[in-house]
Amino acid sequence: MHDCVIIGGGIVGLATAAAVGKKNPKAKILVIEKETDLAQHQTGRNSGVIHSGIYYKPGSYKAKFAKAGATSMVEFCKEHGIKHEVCGKVIVATNEKQLPQLEKLYKRGLENELPVTKLTGEQVREIEPHVKCLAGIKVPTTGITDYKQVCATYAGIVRKQGGEVKTGVKVLRINSNNGTHRIETTHGDFEARFIINCAGLHCDRVAKMAGTQPPMKIVPFRGEYFELVPERRYLVKTLIYPVPNPDFPFLGVHFTKMVDGSVHAGPNAVLAFKREGYYKTAFSARDTFETFTYSGFWKLAKKNFGEGMMEMRRSLSKKLFVESLQELIPEVTEADVIPCKAGVRAQALLPDGGMVDDFLFVEAKNALHVCNAPSPAATASLEIGKAVAEKVRL
Repeated sequence: MHDCVIIGGGIVGLATAAAVGKKNPKAKILVIEKETDLAQHQTGRNSGVIHSGIYYKPGSYKAKFAKAGATSMVEFCKEHGIKHEVCGKVIVATNEKQLPQLEKLYKRGLENELPVTKLTGEQVREIEPHVKCLAGIKVPTTGITDYKQVCATYAGIVRKQGGEVKTGVKVLRINSNNGTHRIETTHGDFEARFIINCAGLHCDRVAKMAGTQPPMKIVPFRGEYFELVPERRYLVKTLIYPVPNPDFPFLGVHFTKMVDGSVHAGPNAVLAFKREGYYKTAFSARDTFETFTYSGFWKLAKKNFGEGMMEMRRSLSKKLFVESLQELIPEVTEADVIPCKAGVRAQALLPDGGMVDDFLFVEAKNALHVCNAPSPAATASLEIGKAVAEKVRL
């Protein structure tokens, strides 16, 4: 019998396991992950950004945890010798229509008590000489790291505390009885007094297995990236983001310097026809059926039809994708970028078509389900772990 079983070996599951173990040093803790290695999905396929928290509603989990996480993640990386850099980023307005939204974003940064600075177009070019814009915001607390390495370190901490981390263990069924849970898996059964669901792209399904009806459904959106060829990496010094479209719930394509020196450009946001659909041809009948029979998806699609179609066209046309990049850096050409690995965002969608815009924790008897943890969850992982650990009674 385990005191606590955490389902999901991504960054949130591992951070949570470490936090629960620290708070309950005598507890018998187990992390199970269906893949043969850790951090294979959202964690290992994101842009590696340590987010500042500028975008998020003041007082929300995202705002509080991202701001705190921008500090705690850097401290963690320093402590454990994980490669990282607090390089800062610029958010830029490339046309007059974006200026009011840039001003709103600046005020939100101040509301979230971040050290943001307004920049003229000329001042942006002092930081990023190849950017063409009218104005910008400097966000100095943004950084970059290697979240796969962070995950490996979390797993080491869990094991050092006496916990177990098992890979290649897929959950098949969960049976709850008299306050305990029997978790049937591809590698035998496990009993737990408490379960924590950090299953990411499958969190809603795991919640249902455990007898909880989550208030949302996961709809997968693929984010496709290009990478600057090595001889053109000089075009980007830090991180360059556009002003996000307030009518579209994604940040828009941007340039990200990675800790290995490469520069990624993207992502777009297109509906994936498989929850782990990292390729355009990836298809799952079950996943597609669930999406297309969900009323919330059609309400979202209707509201964002124009932008959604543009994202699809940009997915199919390198020329259109590059044109979006040229809005930020006009010098970029099709010859300058090559495709690199995509990610899939586990977006929690409500029946009314609204996207769950904050981290979502659903509590049940002797169970807790993390039902929405997209970006900035990696940045905020230590903070999410501590918050979940506080809710767990062992």
